[in-house]
Amino acid sequence: MHAQSSPPKVAAPAVVLALACAGSFVVVLDATIVSVALPAIRAELAFGPAALSWVVNAYTLVFAGFLLLGGRLADLFGQRAMFVLGMVLFTAARLAGGLAGSAEQLLVARAAQGLGGALLMPVTLSLLTTTFTEPGRRARALGTWSAVGAVGAASGPVIGGVLTQWAGWRWVFFVSVPVGVLAVAAAVAVLPGRAAAGARARLDVIGAVLATAGLGALLYAVMQPSVQDALPPLFGGLALLGIFLLHQAKWAADPLLPLEVFRLRSVSSGNLVMFLLGLGFFASPVLLSLYLQDVHGYSPLQAGLAYLPIGFAMFCGAQTAGALSVRLGERHAAVLCCLLGGAGFAGVAAQIGVQASYLSSVLLPGFLLGFGTAAAFTPITISATGGVPPRHNGLAAGLLNTVRQTSGAIGLAALTALTAAIAWEPGAEALAHGYAVAFTASAACLAVAAGVAALAMPRR
Repeated sequence: MHAQSSPPKVAAPAVVLALACAGSFVVVLDATIVSVALPAIRAELAFGPAALSWVVNAYTLVFAGFLLLGGRLADLFGQRAMFVLGMVLFTAARLAGGLAGSAEQLLVARAAQGLGGALLMPVTLSLLTTTFTEPGRRARALGTWSAVGAVGAASGPVIGGVLTQWAGWRWVFFVSVPVGVLAVAAAVAVLPGRAAAGARARLDVIGAVLATAGLGALLYAVMQPSVQDALPPLFGGLALLGIFLLHQAKWAADPLLPLEVFRLRSVSSGNLVMFLLGLGFFASPVLLSLYLQDVHGYSPLQAGLAYLPIGFAMFCGAQTAGALSVRLGERHAAVLCCLLGGAGFAGVAAQIGVQASYLSSVLLPGFLLGFGTAAAFTPITISATGGVPPRHNGLAAGLLNTVRQTSGAIGLAALTALTAAIAWEPGAEALAHGYAVAFTASAACLAVAAGVAALAMPRR
């Protein structure tokens, strides 16, 4: 008498959505909550002026460098395994960061957080694309996932400011630990393991090393304060990425990034539009905060609170985007939303100034900016992850997240450098002009993104 095998575990879609949103929330929150606490961290752990920026940079470098690998590992070893591993590493590193007794310990913890986030973030997206296969439900699920990410991004500076002021900077790291513990327990209980059928592809170790080192060098170059310092890592990173692409095309038996995925028009066009959107959008919270502080004398906490209405607009836009994508199709929805976001950026650029009010220069155009750009992410994500074979769902998610993170870092560096170049004279008037030019450039990026979406994204 043979024992009957138990049926495979199937998680309820609502539980999968909750886990994906929890993972996305803690990762996005981590990217924005720490910056407000930097002065307090510097005072207690005796960071030097140059080293303090690495509290942010250590996380960003590792996170962006390992995203592509994280997506591929989810395909190879299963979504539950990578969700649990990523969340455990991320949560443990957050705890270690809060307990850090020296600058060196904190930087190691931040790098470990970046690695955990890189393993976790792609699987939060691939969980949704594999669970919600019907187009309408997938669009709504991705809209909710994007909306939760928008809440994390907008609330990070406010939560960070409140915790730093009333509880101490260490609680900036401790605050998400309970969420991580509960998410790990839920994932172990409800997510199915990897199916045993079929031969498992091998991990492309050489490709992983080349891609991670190349992306890391490219991001390191973007972080440098001068062109002279940026050129060596820039050329090195481009060379490593070139060798990586050659390795994928010619030598890899099981490529980390099978180049045939770019033959899918939805994948190639979706990632290109996402890159352009990221160039213009991801610097906006920093630029708006700096504008309010440098030109109008806001405190960091006041600037964070001033961004909350834009965060609410982002939440509304992301929640609307699912239905909009189903009604209009991904291409038309992406075009419309990019144009709305671009109009918001243009409105900020036209209104900001020393004598400008918060209502006219930030709140009203910022609401349009937040609604349009946040809504654009859902149709672009649907396109960039659609039509991909199931064995490459994690890869598609990792690729899209890599493009988002890289474009955001490049956009932040380029737009802040543009602001500094324009506002070379001292005084609030020159600074306001510099920020206006930067927001004009952001509007141009969104306009180009809309044009590329109209011409390149497939009809659906």
